[in-house]
Amino acid sequence: MKIKNIGKHFCTITRHKILVMRECFKVGLYRQGLLHDLSKYSPSEFWTGVRYYQGNRSPNAAERELKGYSAAWLHHKGRNKHHFEYWIDFSNDRTKGLVGNKMPLNYVIEMVCDRIAACKVYRGKNYTSGAAWEYYSFTRPYITPLMHPETQALLEKLLIMLRDKGEEATFAYIRKLLKKGSY
Repeated sequence: MKIKNIGKHFCTITRHKILVMRECFKVGLYRQGLLHDLSKYSPSEFWTGVRYYQGNRSPNAAERELKGYSAAWLHHKGRNKHHFEYWIDFSNDRTKGLVGNKMPLNYVIEMVCDRIAACKVYRGKNYTSGAAWEYYSFTRPYITPLMHPETQALLEKLLIMLRDKGEEATFAYIRKLLKKGSY
């Protein structure tokens, strides 16, 4: 473990957290903005982040490549409801096995804010409003079989809107959705 990575990883996760907080505040999710990703500061996630820090992508990906899984990611997604993986559970229909459950609207919105902030952190000056859609498109083939279809549809709608119309229009739409209270 490199000592210099302690400060770099701390700055990266804190920058991400602040960006998500700002995005959440823009749409009215104040509590979620404040509490977003606090588990990243827990020892099981933080020290893995330091150990596998690279600066241009999630340290969890590097841990996964080396070990075949990421203990930090398993810890993280099990404590943060804005990850669709949190909502995977056994179906009441025993023939279906594990299924993705429909996420509550406020957590889908936090997930969108999280994806925007992650792209801003890792892409830096190369960030565009299409970055979150581009990254999602890359991961889509292997995550969508696990995501609830309605959650997937809303996520895709919002990421495409962000790409095509920008943050201001997308956040205005999100605020209306939140007032309505459902999707």
